[in-house]
Amino acid sequence: MSGPGARGSGEGFRFRRLEKPEEFRQLEEVERAVAGPDAATPTLPVPLLRGLQDNGGMVLGAFADIYLAGFAVSVIGWDGSTLYHYSYLTAVRPEYQNHHLGFRLKTFQRDEVLKLGLSEIRWAFDPLQSRSAWLTVRRLGARPDRYYPHYFGQLPDAANQGLETDRVRAVWSLASPGVESRLTGPGPGAEDGRRRWASSFAILETEAGDSGIRVPTAVAEPSGPSAHLEIPFDLALVRAHEPKALRRWRHASRDAFRAATDLGYVVDDFAVVSAEHERRSFYFLSKPPTPPPSDAVSSAP
Repeated sequence: MSGPGARGSGEGFRFRRLEKPEEFRQLEEVERAVAGPDAATPTLPVPLLRGLQDNGGMVLGAFADIYLAGFAVSVIGWDGSTLYHYSYLTAVRPEYQNHHLGFRLKTFQRDEVLKLGLSEIRWAFDPLQSRSAWLTVRRLGARPDRYYPHYFGQLPDAANQGLETDRVRAVWSLASPGVESRLTGPGPGAEDGRRRWASSFAILETEAGDSGIRVPTAVAEPSGPSAHLEIPFDLALVRAHEPKALRRWRHASRDAFRAATDLGYVVDDFAVVSAEHERRSFYFLSKPPTPPPSDAVSSAP
């Protein structure tokens, strides 16, 4: 079952596949609105979008009247054993980013992929972007399972300039009980996040820099059943006020993810925790218990 507002015209938005050339051209406007006026040429030309839409891909839009407020583009993926949809890009105009439109686009995308008979959507996102982690892990229930250092190489846009493009892969098991629970239920509350933060192992330690913005200071191998991994609450504020800390954050978080995954820890949640008048962002990780060895089968005499 989809989350609230994923179908129909809830709160003035309509969700559907794009159909006309002029609708596909509106994607360029949304891309420029998100990336800024100095961004490079948009990555999704109309002929490519038309081809995707008619050949197994999906170009989905959220419309306010005839105005494209946001979109999601995905393609068929195959890794040699599993058929899935790969969500290449989801974008929402800045003026609509407080309308939960990213969440509603993803749940509409889920509906459409399930109609195809597929049960999984994957995508890649920057692990230092708290807003992306909140939507992906906390709201949608997708699970990061792989870390890709400098995945795209250098990119010229403002969000990636001067920063190695590390990404994590998210796997969204569309019909799993955990995902159903996140989409239909209230989910863990703020106090649950504070308790888990206080009781779990800190993989990445931080302190306030000269500007008051947190910067990483140390990385340690996790121990115990639960751990947390801090990222910036707002990476744009780091870029503006602690620019020298950007590379420190990238390399420290990369080392922290590697230290955790090498020991078998997996990301199972994300939370923003308010403590001492400060908002901080954390991935929560757990170490699945090791299954007991199976009983040996005795051979017949």
